[in-house]
Amino acid sequence: MSTLPEQNTNGSDTMVLQPENLGDPPAQNAAIDTEKPLATAEELIAKAIAPVKKQFLCFMPIKSSIQEPSNDVVLDSKPSSNASVVKEKKSKRQAKRERKQEQKSVLHLCPAIAKSGNVSSCQYADKCRFSHDIDGFKSEKPVDLEGDCPFLKEEGPCPYGLACRFFGTHKAEAGTVSTRTRESETNGLRKDVQKLLWKNKMKFPKADAQLKLLGLLQKQGNSKKKDLADDEEEDLTVSTASHVTEGNGCSEVDTSIRSECCPEVVEEDVKIDDTSIPDELRPLKKAKASINESQSCEVNNGSSVQEKDLEECGKHTSTDSHIATETDKSLKTHAREKKLIDFSDKLYLAPLTTVGNLPFRRVCKVLGADVTCGEMAMCTNLLQGQASEWALLRRHSSEDIFGVQICGAYPDTVSRAVELINQECTVDFIDINMGCPIDLVVSKGAGSALLTKPVRIKNVLQVASGTVDKPITIKVRTGYFEGRNRVEGLINDISNWGASAVTIHGRSRQQRYSKLPDWEYVYGCARKAPDALQVIGNGDVYSYLDWNKHKTACPKLSTLMIARGALMKPWIFTEIKEQRHWDISSAERLNILKDYVHCGLEHWGSDSKGVEVTRHFLLELLSYTYRYIPVGLLDVVPAQLNWRSPSYFGRDDLETLMASDCAADWIRISEMLLGKVPAGFTFSPKHKSNSHDRAENG
Repeated sequence: MSTLPEQNTNGSDTMVLQPENLGDPPAQNAAIDTEKPLATAEELIAKAIAPVKKQFLCFMPIKSSIQEPSNDVVLDSKPSSNASVVKEKKSKRQAKRERKQEQKSVLHLCPAIAKSGNVSSCQYADKCRFSHDIDGFKSEKPVDLEGDCPFLKEEGPCPYGLACRFFGTHKAEAGTVSTRTRESETNGLRKDVQKLLWKNKMKFPKADAQLKLLGLLQKQGNSKKKDLADDEEEDLTVSTASHVTEGNGCSEVDTSIRSECCPEVVEEDVKIDDTSIPDELRPLKKAKASINESQSCEVNNGSSVQEKDLEECGKHTSTDSHIATETDKSLKTHAREKKLIDFSDKLYLAPLTTVGNLPFRRVCKVLGADVTCGEMAMCTNLLQGQASEWALLRRHSSEDIFGVQICGAYPDTVSRAVELINQECTVDFIDINMGCPIDLVVSKGAGSALLTKPVRIKNVLQVASGTVDKPITIKVRTGYFEGRNRVEGLINDISNWGASAVTIHGRSRQQRYSKLPDWEYVYGCARKAPDALQVIGNGDVYSYLDWNKHKTACPKLSTLMIARGALMKPWIFTEIKEQRHWDISSAERLNILKDYVHCGLEHWGSDSKGVEVTRHFLLELLSYTYRYIPVGLLDVVPAQLNWRSPSYFGRDDLETLMASDCAADWIRISEMLLGKVPAGFTFSPKHKSNSHDRAENG
């Protein structure tokens, strides 16, 4: 394979596939250096390098591989000249100016006119902010894409009409206006609900009743919430003689520095667990309406609060008969009486940020996934009525077992988001993320920061499970700091607090993805868990042998959650169900990408905007799938998820192109499926895993 270095967005060299030798047999492309013996497969595996068969390897030094491109190549790996892999940083003023220019363009055709083809169909007439020039739109509209309109097989006209990039395949239905919605998708945000959320007038009776029952109801507004959190952290610091650091904006680098410089402080940080205190030494206080007293009750009650004690607290706090009635209703269904989901041996697709969108989940369902979960949504954004956040909750009709994942730092925001989801969406379970390692989330006290606050975990779970009848599950990591795991000390209480299942990722927050998951620790937690709590393992499941190994080693694991393994090869679900290594061809992989594009056009739209949104998420997916090494090229099977790939040739041109780690080649693949990129197109992958990429994940 001929390569030349190219500077990527991180300043490191990226290997770019050149077109001149893509079709040549691997043996003719490079001269093997016989003076230096090749490393054995065992030596390569010890260094986490994939043992690719030597006839597919590229041995030629990078500097000597620069050649003039050939003119008889079918696959040109260079993307369109309009494309760029360097993301241009624009100022707010420039972005605003470009939006105004776009609105004045004739390509910004009014959606109502595009659907009907009639200028008089727009109710705003001259006051409409869109263009009404149909002739000008037709003259400047990009050429149609190859293939059929994704809405062609459905009844009624295409909802995008003239703006559809497949307009030439539309049936002639003059004078008809499309009123069809995406009936196969549910969980949309209604306008009336959105307006109530915007005006902060939405009522949450069940959540408020449950918060009042536990003495956690806050009526002082957002200005008091921060004071409450600070007081709670101060109480925890005094009672445990520790220094809690999460939620103060410290980054992961700062945490690692502190762990090296001040080990005695870090040791105290993780010892906030009060489950080791005997029950007889824990005085129980009744919850009162006062916020300060409710805090004291929250801290001193410890991590195990019995249902009888909660009812006793409810008798003293419920002074209003209406509130008492609502409280009784909210506690009517016990966690063990809820309609639970049996996760046993079901293939569970993890909630994946950015890439785990609805089109990707549809593809995984076809390939064998049983349980799907939406991308993580922030509770505060949901309660503010942000349409982009609510889009993460959408569900396709093919997702028979579907859950949504939310993330929040405080019991009131989580409980109200849970009640809102239960009211407006159709879901089978609600998962609360308590393991997200992202700095932006952790600095706000959410995600894996909750692992250092067991009292807050208790409050969040008790309020959420008491508010809705849907099963509440959580996803955690082994702990916050490396080497200081703490989930095993909470596993029994998690069940008592109302969770029906817990997913344990075998890494700490500090590790991110830089080390192998600690499955022995996951097994130990599963063995300690009560029978009422389902334990789901997570971490580097990349083949059916990995699945069999973990299930055999610990039968108490209900199932395994598959995350990055599904990103790199979505057909992993087929491999597990059929118990085989699928040596998938490049043509079959391209067909999967075609299915993804088709689902994306149905979801985001078949107009120019929808096409480019689909292209963007396709490129994000390709930033993971290029890491897959075909089974037929390996000396040792199966591959491991942490293996790094050497430079190698595929068995055909397309397989070689799909193995490129250059974003320019990903753009080339997208052009094969969605046509040429528009002028000024830029792309930079959003996620860079420090377990695989050259650049460290920040």
